[in-house]
This record gives sequence, structure tokens and C-alpha cells, in this order.
Amino acid sequence: MGVTRKLVASLLSLVAAVTAAQPMPGPGAARVTFAPPAIVTVTRGKPGTVTLNFRVGPGYHINSNKPSSEFLIPTTLKLDAPTDIVIGKVSYPKGEDMSFPFASGEKLNVYTGDFAVRVVVRPLHNVVPTKYAIHGNLKYQACDNAACYPPKQLPMSFEVKVAKGAETAPRHNPAQSPHAHR
Repeated sequence: MGVTRKLVASLLSLVAAVTAAQPMPGPGAARVTFAPPAIVTVTRGKPGTVTLNFRVGPGYHINSNKPSSEFLIPTTLKLDAPTDIVIGKVSYPKGEDMSFPFASGEKLNVYTGDFAVRVVVRPLHNVVPTKYAIHGNLKYQACDNAACYPPKQLPMSFEVKVAKGAETAPRHNPAQSPHAHR
């Protein structure tokens, strides 16, 4: 019977150690998720828009890109593209003005639930037509109704397919007739 008790005690200790090593859900679990878009096809030399969809977890909000106070951390998207792909304008949605118990009498401009960020990408004229991966990070600060948590960065990536586009013939001056000039 002594061996059985030692075995049970050892197993319980092992389970406790493994459980303690696991991250606990709760306030630290405040997160935003990213749903990669379908591959967007963009023609060489021409801009195209990619819509990036994010979701703030239930019970949380994050500051908008233009928070209502200079002391709040804005949500920002930083992208790293291959050298032949130019990142243009990044358009953030308007946030929603909301009141929270921890900010008495002040409305904060925040994102909740689903929100989309639009990014203009433009491949250079001489880029090789193929798929390109664009990587980035969404920096945000999540809060619940009681407190705000340390800022986080959400790594994300998406693909853009560059198409050749229509080939155009070089322009030449039209033929001139010597009889047309007087």
C-alpha cells in the first residue's frame, strides 16, 4: 500500500507542476486575433487595396488609432514588404466613443468586436509577377471594464499576387503628310 500512495503522490505532484507551468486564462489573456484575407491580385505598377480583418476578444476593447487622450496608446499597424512592393496609405476605422468605470466621466475612443484596416499596396513596374508575403505587427493595448493591460504586438502576414498586366506598345508620333501643312 505504501508504493501505491507514493505513486499517487508523485502523479499529483506532476499534475500540479504541469498545471502551474501553463498560462492561466484571465486578464493576461486579453487578445486580438487576425483573419488572413484571401490572396489579393494587384497589377504591376498599379495600386491595390488589401482589407485586413481583426477581432477584439469578448469583454475587451482596444484604443483606436486616434485615442481620445495623448496618454493612451494608439492601435498601429507596421508592415514590412519586399523591396519591390510599396506600402501606401494605411486607413484605420473610426473608433467608438465609450464610457468605462475606470475613466469616470471621460469617453474613450475604442475598437470592440470586429474591425478592418485597409492598406494600399503598389508593386513596382519591374517586379516579377508572382506571390509576395507581407509581414507585420498590430500594436495595441487591450482593456476590460476594470483595467488596461500592457501593450502587445500581434504578428500577422498576408499574400499579394502580382499580375503582369496589359502590355502596351510604345507610342510613336503619327505619320505626317507634307500636303497637310499650308
